[in-house]
Amino acid sequence: MNKAPILALAVVSACAFATAAEARDQIRVVGSSTVYPFTTAVAEQFGKSSGGKTPVVESTGTGGGFKIFCEGVGVDKADASNASRRIKKSEFELCDKNGVKDIIELTVGFDGLTIAQSKDGPALNLTRKQVFQALAEKVPNDKGELVDNPYKNWSDIDPSLPATKIEVLGPPPTSGTRDSFHELFLEKGAEAFDSLKAMKKKDEEAKTKDFEKVWKSIRKDGAYVEAGENDNVIVQKLEGNKNAFGIFGYSFLEENADKLRGVSIEGAEPTFENISGGKYKGARPLFVYFKKAHIGVIPGLDKFIAEYTSEKALGEEGYLTEKGLVALPKEAFAKSAKAANEGVTLKADELK
Repeated sequence: MNKAPILALAVVSACAFATAAEARDQIRVVGSSTVYPFTTAVAEQFGKSSGGKTPVVESTGTGGGFKIFCEGVGVDKADASNASRRIKKSEFELCDKNGVKDIIELTVGFDGLTIAQSKDGPALNLTRKQVFQALAEKVPNDKGELVDNPYKNWSDIDPSLPATKIEVLGPPPTSGTRDSFHELFLEKGAEAFDSLKAMKKKDEEAKTKDFEKVWKSIRKDGAYVEAGENDNVIVQKLEGNKNAFGIFGYSFLEENADKLRGVSIEGAEPTFENISGGKYKGARPLFVYFKKAHIGVIPGLDKFIAEYTSEKALGEEGYLTEKGLVALPKEAFAKSAKAANEGVTLKADELK
């Protein structure tokens, strides 16, 4: 078989991509609403210092961002995707199927996933077990049997909690914040029950997913309200209802510290010190993913990555910490920044 026509076609395609890219003078980033303010700050700084146009950053949610990011490579495709969780293996495989072969992963820092409330509401200290009891579709009864969630008020869970209606506003299933909430709060809360811990062990032996179904299923009777991807909507509703609670990242709580406070989880408040020190149990890493194929083709993408990974941006006293980002430890930051600038790509076997 003559490989010359195939090689020629590949060269022509690459040239067409490069020629078309010259007409696009703005980098395009999609993805997480949590990472959005950080990437926007970097984009604005890049626009000021590079002489080029400020990158376009869109808040589409983590899941929605990966769908867009994984559509393919080319001038009409996104260059990067913000994410409030790590890319899933299934999403990585979708990218690969669509020709997005080399993905660079940048760990930006940490965010504390918080349960927030109006400053006018009763201050709470919750356990993750109690959060599970409040929001899971099915919970164990006194005999360890799974039943439809019977709890209407917080005091039904524990008499020491307020006798107010359980009402929690949070993100939809497409959000990385929702995924993180499931894993950091509901899964860990479910594991606090002996019956569910036994179910998890049985699943591991039989390779079934009964336990996963329990902690991933949120009640649908109005106690949990999907408030969309716009965290500002949640803030407005919390201001109007002192007994309601909302779920979003620590950085957004910081932005609204004059109106809201974070709920303590197992004795630790969601503060910068508690998150960076590992005391607060609701912490999660944040990411930005880049297409290696677009570097050197989309103007300025390599310099944008360099700005994002600079000490002045991601360092312990960088301008992103002023926006609520909890910086990585120095060694972890140096490793992540070096890998991103050198174009080290992610491997499928690193994901789950």
